[in-house]
Amino acid sequence: MTISTPARRASVRWIRTGWALVRACHPEPALAVTVGVTALAATVGRSAAGLVAVAAAVLAGQLATGWSNDWLDADRDAAVGRTDKPVATGEVSRRLVGAAALVAGAACVPLSLLSGWRAGLLHLAAVGCALAYNARLKSTPFSPVPYALAFGAAPAFVTLPLPGAPWPPAWLTLAGAALGAGAHFANVVGDLEEDAATGIRGLPHRLGRRASEAIAAGLMALVAIVLTLGPPGPPEPVAWGILATTAVALTLGAVLGRRPGSRALFRAVLVAAVCDVALLLLSS
Repeated sequence: MTISTPARRASVRWIRTGWALVRACHPEPALAVTVGVTALAATVGRSAAGLVAVAAAVLAGQLATGWSNDWLDADRDAAVGRTDKPVATGEVSRRLVGAAALVAGAACVPLSLLSGWRAGLLHLAAVGCALAYNARLKSTPFSPVPYALAFGAAPAFVTLPLPGAPWPPAWLTLAGAALGAGAHFANVVGDLEEDAATGIRGLPHRLGRRASEAIAAGLMALVAIVLTLGPPGPPEPVAWGILATTAVALTLGAVLGRRPGSRALFRAVLVAAVCDVALLLLSS
């Protein structure tokens, strides 16, 4: 039995729309955050069911954040000709992306509460920070704050469901907050010109590319130091190795980044971020 041409075309159209919807959710950071928090939950001893609950809740929150971002920024993205934004290029409708954000946000509530009411409310507050960033705060000098609060809450989200509802140590919360703020600066520097053209004036835009890259590098270095020296007892040799790798990467980035138009420091920040995540998992 062969599929009629109209049916085949409809299938292709739905596949293309689905793929565009996936791309509109910012899949790379959504996947990275989901995997990172779930891995953190595994290191603190969450059960298999707990890991599934963490992954589902974080993924729902990330989907709601990503889709709401593209829904809100549709006109801005179209104005600057963003070809990487499916809503701006017309590959998926703004209405569908907005509806997807609402569904993901609604699903995030019960999925978060699977980890208990304390952890669930904390995760919902973190998602609320991300949505507030999308709606307004990214255009203010306080743009790093939602990132710092949301990432800083991640360790508590995975520890509070454990017996006794323990809070994570202060050094781990500090590392998460610094990692989030550093990620904000590193992420925004690639879009400074496009954002400025549409009226986005967050803290990185006000400080400029060089200052933002330097702040991102400094925050990533701080995370590495905290995660190496924060845990009780002497640091493990592998921790010292990762810290040294971070220092070398950031130093090379700072030196090579002095050349006009160089992106060396930004790339070094990305390497440092990977090292920081490895230290985060190791320290847990």
